[in-house]
Amino acid sequence: MDVEKTTKTFTKKKSSCHSNKIITCVFLLPLIPILVHLQASPFYFFSSPTATSRAFFNKWRGIALDASAGPSISKNSEGLISKLRESVTFLPLKDLRFAETAMEGNTWFMSSLNDTHEANEAEYLYFPSQMSKGRLLCIKGRHATDGTKNSYALVWPEALPDSATLMKGLTFVSDTFYDYGNLWHGLTGMAPFVGWSMKNKCLNPTRWVLFHWGELRSKMGSWLQHLMQANFGDVEIEGFEGGEGPYCFEKAVVMRHNEGSMGKERKLQVFDLLRCNARRFCGISPEGKGQETNERGEPVIRLTLLMRTGSRSFKNASAVTDIFARECAKVEGCTFKVAQSENLSFCDQVRVMTYTDVVASPHGAQLTNMLFMDRNSSVMEFFPKGWLELAGVGQYAHHWMADQSGMNHRGAWWDPLDKKECPFPQQDLDCFNFYKNGKVGHNETHFAEWARIVLDQVRISKMQIATRSPTNKPQPNSIACKC
Repeated sequence: MDVEKTTKTFTKKKSSCHSNKIITCVFLLPLIPILVHLQASPFYFFSSPTATSRAFFNKWRGIALDASAGPSISKNSEGLISKLRESVTFLPLKDLRFAETAMEGNTWFMSSLNDTHEANEAEYLYFPSQMSKGRLLCIKGRHATDGTKNSYALVWPEALPDSATLMKGLTFVSDTFYDYGNLWHGLTGMAPFVGWSMKNKCLNPTRWVLFHWGELRSKMGSWLQHLMQANFGDVEIEGFEGGEGPYCFEKAVVMRHNEGSMGKERKLQVFDLLRCNARRFCGISPEGKGQETNERGEPVIRLTLLMRTGSRSFKNASAVTDIFARECAKVEGCTFKVAQSENLSFCDQVRVMTYTDVVASPHGAQLTNMLFMDRNSSVMEFFPKGWLELAGVGQYAHHWMADQSGMNHRGAWWDPLDKKECPFPQQDLDCFNFYKNGKVGHNETHFAEWARIVLDQVRISKMQIATRSPTNKPQPNSIACKC
């Protein structure tokens, strides 16, 4: 009797345990398609911002891995994670459906994802975040000529794809419509990262990942690289040398609009910081600029003619030099310098512009160096013929930069187009390309009068500053690095 009773009890317990396992499995099995759906769709959102799929995943994982549930449940959870891993869907980095509006809206780079918008800041993506539902950004492919062959996905950190490499630290991912070699284009692509860092306790990246139209780039131009080094220190540019990937990032910030919606106040702060860090990097102290007035009480005005060679250089550089040298000599306290931008190292450019109050230069990337002048310095710009009529809004890039960096753009001179020499008179774009890289002429009367006006304006401004600040201390923005 005792044996029979014990046997019945054991059978009953075994049956009960078996039933619990069945019930648990029945409970877990319906979760598979839900989790697979969440993993495969990078643009799935819950209606409630607090009920994130990340929290849901963690809650499920806690249940599934509960040790008291027995080894069979743990094995089952491993199977579910395996299914999540296998369900990862990679989408093209460059979405050709948006080729006509490549820089608008979500852009053609990671087109399925919505930017985070904050007042006065450039649009950005951050991973992992509430926007990504706690998922990491992964990138696969290293093609440098076809962005559609590179791809991205969002994945749970517990279910990284097979053969994935986890890149520790903070990664700055940039996609630009332009390039990283040209000073102006490169600066507008990197400025948003500086702004983001300033807002986030001056965080520095562990690495850069650079794209142009979704195509991987392995380097920046020398000028831009030095500027970023001055601001962030030594940061590697990731080339994914380990193969196609995928590569998943522990933390990542993505910028794909260049300056985008960044407000003027933030731009001023960013350029102030870049100016300050560049001077510090190059060992230049603004206090070394000396008195802003000479021994007679006349303000010191430093006029620099910043030259370039080749396209958009002056046809008669010596004649232009003589005009500005002559007009400077008429103003007590004015000093004149000619600098050839191509012959200057990064720090030489920083030094020349730190000691410049008025820069006169043809339109070109070298004018981006106005960044290194003190706020309220002056810019004079010159264009070849055909630009005024055919170049469109792009010719005002340095007007915009002067405004964004706190400079005074004192106007521009366009070489007059007396008659159309273009062989394609009905095609403006072809005509612009015909004139684009021409050389700049000069008008002695106009240049001389223009130089007199600008020098007088700067002289009056400096005298007013000297009156308000008799100690002649440098402007606060030139000596205080925020980060």
